[in-house]
Amino acid sequence: MTTQDYTATIQVDQSSKAVFDAINNVSGWWTDNVEGSSQKLNDEFTVSFFDGVHVSTQKIIEVIPNKKVVWLVTKSKLNFTKDPQEWTNTKVIFEISEQGNKTQLRLTHQGLVQNLECFGACSNAWSEYMHSLQLLITTGKGQPTLKETKTTKMEKQDFTKSIMVNATQQKAFDAITNFRGWWSEEIEGNTDKLNEVFFYHYKDIHLCKIKLIEMVPGKKLVYQVIDNQFNFTKDKTEWIGTKLVFEITSEDGKTKVKFTHEGLVPEYECYEICNDAWTNYITKSLYDLINTGKGEPNPKEGEGFNAQIVEKWKLK
Repeated sequence: MTTQDYTATIQVDQSSKAVFDAINNVSGWWTDNVEGSSQKLNDEFTVSFFDGVHVSTQKIIEVIPNKKVVWLVTKSKLNFTKDPQEWTNTKVIFEISEQGNKTQLRLTHQGLVQNLECFGACSNAWSEYMHSLQLLITTGKGQPTLKETKTTKMEKQDFTKSIMVNATQQKAFDAITNFRGWWSEEIEGNTDKLNEVFFYHYKDIHLCKIKLIEMVPGKKLVYQVIDNQFNFTKDKTEWIGTKLVFEITSEDGKTKVKFTHEGLVPEYECYEICNDAWTNYITKSLYDLINTGKGEPNPKEGEGFNAQIVEKWKLK
């Protein structure tokens, strides 16, 4: 399983030429933050996402008009993985074929395998971008990631992240409520009962009390942070009153989980750290728990932190 390349397939009513042309229109479905050309053999282009979170350069190394396009990733930088070059020397392969009266497009990211740290986040991103490419082919307008400007950065508000999973909505719902299975084993209290409060902490660095305030089985969960403390921020009120919102829907034969931390905004002192943490917990740990039954929560803590501070704060 760990050596199996990521693949995704879509089918459309349009011609193989229309599909081929859409693939080459990278700014129309992947991102408009692109430099270089992506039209012919030996062209090179660089894409950047989310203010440099992901930057990669691709060279077109194989082209068979209306049938196949192959990109070689010559450079990559993922700033959310220990090895930022996980994509380097991988290949992105687009294969076009006729299936009855439809055209099939198969994407294979050769080298993007499950033992890579970025697999969860990257496979979910590819799933969304394949949907964007399908929209570009069928409607003429995709949903590429837009280049961030000073204006869009100012307008960007609540932190949000989505994943696509091969599971029922109810299975995703049940996994989300199992916070010990994907967030932390250091949780006390019920995480799946309406109006119940649970206590979470990471050593004495982050302490939090959270209440489940809304529950629509198989569709939605809303938790409110009723108390919070970071030992690394000047403003001790950050997170207090914010909400953790999980929305579950069906999309293209899969289940989509959209997580929004309402109130976690870029102006927060903790935003960068919390952004990175939530991205890992949602796109990797929760994703794995839903798909495989095993997430990567913070383990139970031993010695090495001030347990008296934690106990006193919990009881206040």
